[in-house]
Amino acid sequence: MEWYGDTWVVHADIVASAYFLLTRYEEIRKRNVRDIHGRFPGKESLPYKAGFIHRPIVDEYGKLLRRWLRQARVQSATEPAPQIQKVWLTHDVDAPFFCRTFRNLIRETVKGIGFAQAWKIFCGPLREDPFYTFPWLLEQGNELKKAIGKERCESVFFIKSGGSSVYDRPYYKLHSKELQELLLLCKTENGRIGLHTSYDAGKTPALIAAEKELLEKQAGGPVNYNRHHYLASCEPEDMDWLEKAGITDDFTMGYPDVAGFRLGTCRPVHWINPENKRISSLVLHPLTIMECSLNEPVYMNLSYEEALAYSLQLAGQVAESNGELVLLWHNDSITDRIKPNVSVDWQRKLFAAIIEELKKA
Repeated sequence: MEWYGDTWVVHADIVASAYFLLTRYEEIRKRNVRDIHGRFPGKESLPYKAGFIHRPIVDEYGKLLRRWLRQARVQSATEPAPQIQKVWLTHDVDAPFFCRTFRNLIRETVKGIGFAQAWKIFCGPLREDPFYTFPWLLEQGNELKKAIGKERCESVFFIKSGGSSVYDRPYYKLHSKELQELLLLCKTENGRIGLHTSYDAGKTPALIAAEKELLEKQAGGPVNYNRHHYLASCEPEDMDWLEKAGITDDFTMGYPDVAGFRLGTCRPVHWINPENKRISSLVLHPLTIMECSLNEPVYMNLSYEEALAYSLQLAGQVAESNGELVLLWHNDSITDRIKPNVSVDWQRKLFAAIIEELKKA
């Protein structure tokens, strides 16, 4: 950056760089770089390889631009005070219950906790099911709303309504008594319902509209939010199917294998289709942290202390950029009793610790 007479010259194209990140342009140019689920790996991305996945670099460009404008005496280019504008507490309901169906009962009898204990859970109150942690999650959200204001925090539960692949298991029925009780709990406790697009629909996006319609029928109202199961929105242009189905907001844009800023920003942005350069009506809310990204050995493999420090660092970056903090914690990862297929037992503690820090924001 330098002056040429009275002209300020920047030898970098921050507009093109922002476009590169916001459109996921490299994912289109590297169609052959995908994991077994068809996703572009975060550790193959430029932000990760260049060492700035933990920084919302596009928002930093905005700060630079405003500073340059102030240097040019544009008085309106003021810098807002650091603050997280909104916290999204989002939860993917992959496995809503541990043992509430005959299939679950047989599974646990044959190769799980045994018939006696499984029968007790199967016949007992729903709130005694180890995976039914929704009341606690809603309580955390409501406490945060009291601390920072209800307009600055929202809890969203993404529920599946389709899918038949092995990766869509466990299958659950929306019209079942237990699911209807969950839907009622969300309604009474101000938890918004979103569509958890199935793994099958990630592969065949034409299925999205039917899944949305089915969920709306059972939820008794419109469903406008979406997140893809496994974060498996495979190709950037697949977002077009969400828009056609009537989805207004998508929360998929995070890398499974590394937490950070996939789009280079922590602000909600309209999806840009890089194939035709069209700015759509669909709003993308970049995912900041998914809990299993932090601890899984094949992902970041952090300890509790490391995960907390990194999470708070990302939250600090969001505050500096006046952005949104989007958290994803699965209901079955915070169970404090039975933890099949869960590699660590501190996710509940970590979520609570982050909430406590956010209350001070």
